[in-house]
Amino acid sequence: MKKLTLLAPALVAVMFISTATLAQTADAARWERQAQNITIIRDDWGIAHVYGKTDADAVFGMIYAQAEDDFNRVETNYLTSLGRLAEAEGEARIYDDLRAKMYVNPDSMRAMYARSPEWLKTLMVAWADGLNFYLAKHPAVKPRAITRFEPWMALSFSEGSIGGDIESISLPRLRAFYDKDPSAAKQPEEPRNEDLEPRGSNGIAIAPSNTVNGNSLLLINPHTSFYFRSELQMVSEEGLNVYGAATWGQFFIYQGFSDRAGWMHTSSGVDNIDEFAETIVKEGDRYFYMYGGEKRPVVASTIAVPYKTVSGMAKKEFTVYRTHRGPVVREADGKWITVALMDIPVQALMQSYGRTKAKNIAEFRKVLDTHSNSSNNTLFADNSGNVAYFHANYIPKRNSKFDWTKPVDGSDPATTYNGVLSVDESPNVINPASGWVYNSNNWPWTAAGSSSPKKDNFPAYVESGGENPRGVHAIRLLKDKKDFTRDGLLAAAFDSYQPAFEQLIPPLVTAWDVAPASSPLKAKVADQLAMLRAWDFRWSATSVPTSLAVFYGEEIGRLTRGPRPDPEDELRASRVTDEQRLAALSRASDKLTADFGKWQTPWGDINRFQRVKNEIVATFNDTLPSIPVMFTSARWGSLASFGARAHPNTKKWYGTSGNSFVAVVEFGKDSVRARAVTAGGESGDPSSKHFNDQATRYASGDFRTVYFYPSQLTGHIEREYHPGQ
Repeated sequence: MKKLTLLAPALVAVMFISTATLAQTADAARWERQAQNITIIRDDWGIAHVYGKTDADAVFGMIYAQAEDDFNRVETNYLTSLGRLAEAEGEARIYDDLRAKMYVNPDSMRAMYARSPEWLKTLMVAWADGLNFYLAKHPAVKPRAITRFEPWMALSFSEGSIGGDIESISLPRLRAFYDKDPSAAKQPEEPRNEDLEPRGSNGIAIAPSNTVNGNSLLLINPHTSFYFRSELQMVSEEGLNVYGAATWGQFFIYQGFSDRAGWMHTSSGVDNIDEFAETIVKEGDRYFYMYGGEKRPVVASTIAVPYKTVSGMAKKEFTVYRTHRGPVVREADGKWITVALMDIPVQALMQSYGRTKAKNIAEFRKVLDTHSNSSNNTLFADNSGNVAYFHANYIPKRNSKFDWTKPVDGSDPATTYNGVLSVDESPNVINPASGWVYNSNNWPWTAAGSSSPKKDNFPAYVESGGENPRGVHAIRLLKDKKDFTRDGLLAAAFDSYQPAFEQLIPPLVTAWDVAPASSPLKAKVADQLAMLRAWDFRWSATSVPTSLAVFYGEEIGRLTRGPRPDPEDELRASRVTDEQRLAALSRASDKLTADFGKWQTPWGDINRFQRVKNEIVATFNDTLPSIPVMFTSARWGSLASFGARAHPNTKKWYGTSGNSFVAVVEFGKDSVRARAVTAGGESGDPSSKHFNDQATRYASGDFRTVYFYPSQLTGHIEREYHPGQ
């Protein structure tokens, strides 16, 4: 028998501290060595151009640069994806975290990380190292909850869209089920504060046949919350050279371009998140669900959600249930409802990074075979002249006899998925005869004019949406035009026409014309109506008709809006009477007069861009500086989108979403040329000159030149350094 020697507690503590210190010292030395392989060049807009020997070096440098620009947004995205918001923000976030933790389990994620390809693990390590090196070099930066990043955490946020698929799960209904509180299910869904701006994006790709220079063109026009992504460039000696927008905290360019190819994501109308109504049987303390004639055990697990209180950290525990479909998220009509959605983080991260290194359409097409981009359509162009529209990349094959927009019977084996649609089985368009492809979050059946896919050739679930005013607008601009240039495409992206008002204003004019001369309303709005009758439906900062039309459209929307507001409610106004139309114009005029002193108020006096503080949820103040924005909401069919509204204690309308990072790109045979603009500026630091240095350009559509090549950076370098310097 071996004799055991017991160590004194104090000695154990010293040994533990020494071991931890040695590990930290080793990490710091490793980080310092890697930093010497990386150069960050900040151009005169503060944009980071990151150069490394390896892809891992580029990842280390780009995430370090992101943390320099806005560590709070980096951390907040991972608090959200890891289910740790309540640790920073308190009890109100418990159910956000519960929802996230249903899909993100640290032990499972660590196992996925361990099984990942070595090249991907190397990048995840570099990502964590870059963030930890930043924190080590900036002790004054105090994380809200994540004091050390681990490589596996990158898998929790792997796709990059502005809203993850799990956001389709209702938080009030989730709370009602797991708190056994029926009143919670009656709570409204998360309010949008009357923000009806359509979320999504525009993408356009033009083939060489339709361009003056014989080069393909790409419009990258995401419509997101402002400041949601960082603009930067990543370059390595292993073939990486990509520029564009990276969602804060991710180590890949989400949408952008290399010298040979580019891509743009638009939110898809695909129906690929499904609910299953499960028949539950309870036997003793155990639950079972029916599948065919079989009783299967419901899997139960415990999820603990820590949350911050005034007296320190507390914890709430939940027993969470799931079937082979997914977690139970609510109850309806005596059935437990489970949700099935894409949950393959390794493949998603592989595709997200793999896109950035694709040099042509064949390589890009191969990356799509992971089927791990669930929420996006993609517009593509390359320097070989290829253009393409790829529809959503994760579409489960399902039995078309079921209505998949509603919960289906989970006990029926016929509701089981049969794999996913291949890329070739999806409604894509590659090199169409029309010479162009586009998407504006509308259906794919008009994506390339007469060369578009045919709806009848595909299952109904590949698309749940329809056409929208931006789609109508884009088709008019693209159809039959053969002389596009890069600047011509930029002009198209800011074309001021608003097709929605084609539907809204003529019936109003008719209502005024047929109203009796004795009508008080007819007399009250005569001048306004005359102005709208002569209007060409185009926005500008000086346009009074735009102000009238937008406020009128808002009033019509209130008449037609259902319990769940839709951005296009005001276009469904066929049941509105003539008198209601005139009354709506009257109220719009009164509102303009009350808020701005007269109804004859130019649009730019109302529609404003303001960035004063770096807040995740912005606040606004009419007494502080702001600038006019000429373009309007995507609701009205403006391709350039500015989602603005009045906020608490303001009369002016301030934007919070819409155009964010926008670029036009021309792919020459030997080089790429691009122009771009970012809302506000690159830095999240209000004291930085790059916090708001692009605001005027953004508001007026005055794009700057992108410095893609080192030769273009000459004369435009503000700072050059290694991470940590």
